[in-house]
Amino acid sequence: MAIEGLGQGPLDYAVCTYGASRLRCRGPRRHLDGGDYVAVLGGIETFGRFIEQPYPDLLEVALGMKCVNLGVPHTGLDAWLADETFLDICAGARVTVIAVPGAHMLRNRFYTLHTRRNDRVVRQTEFLERVYPDLDLSQNFFVRHLLADLAAKSERRFALIRTELQSLWISRMNQLCARIGGDVVLVWLGERSPDAGGNLPDDGDPPLVTREMLRALRGRIKATIEVIDASDTREAALEAKVFAPHEAEAAQRVPGPLAHARVAESLARVLRSQLDLKGPAGPRLQRRSA
Repeated sequence: MAIEGLGQGPLDYAVCTYGASRLRCRGPRRHLDGGDYVAVLGGIETFGRFIEQPYPDLLEVALGMKCVNLGVPHTGLDAWLADETFLDICAGARVTVIAVPGAHMLRNRFYTLHTRRNDRVVRQTEFLERVYPDLDLSQNFFVRHLLADLAAKSERRFALIRTELQSLWISRMNQLCARIGGDVVLVWLGERSPDAGGNLPDDGDPPLVTREMLRALRGRIKATIEVIDASDTREAALEAKVFAPHEAEAAQRVPGPLAHARVAESLARVLRSQLDLKGPAGPRLQRRSA
């Protein structure tokens, strides 16, 4: 089965769905009876496009516990919050791992997005047109392209949009964690540290997210691991990825096998030290001292 926007390629991603969900994630489909599993929620980095063994698979081997890959390309907070099946899977897990999403793929006063493909702009609002009356935005169908054009035209006006998106990100991340109800471990997998940049859409992934925003998350965030994947050359960016010739440009833009291995290793270390793998299903992580 092909997944929307990915097309066919050398890898079989065994794309699957769960329950009533219309979100297609990487398979194989897992049986979730008993709740003895780790849920891993994320976008294309968790899905592992061009990667034979994405980090949820590696984590499963390291922990000896089922890890359910809920990575769906082109999705973000809005798609996850609207999907009751995904939320229930996470709520039933012993712990949920969330790959930190960008703040750009959120509905707001300036534009609306596709309900499942959160990278697609469905409509630009009259409010945006009033803020940017001197810019023709009719051909901006993808949110990151739209934001790049807005920032290039006027950083001062773009600051209005950035402030709203960053505020919404904090609110909806807290909402997501509250809906899950259990313990959450965050994965920062991007091209930069959360301490560097984050003010412009082209600063690097995850777009428009900063350290201050991570600190503003409440309650159930038990740990955050950070892996920076910044390849110096095109050859390094493509190393050990599996892709067709026409997919090379897209393959450059996603984390590689080494980054996935580092994420899995760090996650396994955190979960192994805090999760009672021998206890009954459903125990919570121990609180970490500040």
